[in-house]
Amino acid sequence: MPLRTRLWGLGKLLLLVSALAVTYVVFALIGMRAAVRAREVAVPNLVGAPVEQAAQTVATVGLGLRVDPNQRADDTVPAGRIVQQDPPAGMATRRQRTIRVWVSAGPATTTVPALVGHTERTALMRVGEDGLQVASVSEIRSPDYPADAVVAQDPAPSARAPQVSLLLNRGEQATTYVMPDLIGTNGARAAEALRTRGFRVAIVGSQPYAGVPAGTVVRQQPAGGFQVAPSELISLEVSR
Repeated sequence: MPLRTRLWGLGKLLLLVSALAVTYVVFALIGMRAAVRAREVAVPNLVGAPVEQAAQTVATVGLGLRVDPNQRADDTVPAGRIVQQDPPAGMATRRQRTIRVWVSAGPATTTVPALVGHTERTALMRVGEDGLQVASVSEIRSPDYPADAVVAQDPAPSARAPQVSLLLNRGEQATTYVMPDLIGTNGARAAEALRTRGFRVAIVGSQPYAGVPAGTVVRQQPAGGFQVAPSELISLEVSR
């Protein structure tokens, strides 16, 4: 057989072997990739779930669960529920992998200070300095406590909580009366009548008014119809 013919046959054989080898490698890679994908699962979303429920969820897809011993304070996720996970939800991962989670300790808390007896301003400053929030402020009016003082709090001092509610005394509301119209009345008699009822009255001056009897009220402060408290000064001006 001529040498050229033998070389041509050997070349075809090598080409065929190479093609078969390449085909084998390609199919092997495809098979390996398919096998890897078959072992991968999407990480479920565990944030907000209780630990027991999260453990069941990951077990159904062939994953494990590891709870980090360090809890994390969170204002939105209730205590005892998962607040963070690694890897995150939706990520593809191999089966049997362990998902690490952190559990919420609830809102950050601090020791509630004693606020009863303090003024409203002082109490609010103390609450802010201690990192607390005011949940609510209620009011009463009583003569038994100083005005604008804290008379009760919830929770009590030394408790641990993220916020506190206050009860403030706004002081006893003063009683007021409708000021009568005294224009044209005798100033001395009107002043005496008001004084006997606990009002403060002063005749502050007199002016000559033609045709008006002396001592008649011609001006008053407050004017008739306005509200007046017993502690307020009523000023009368009379004719002379």
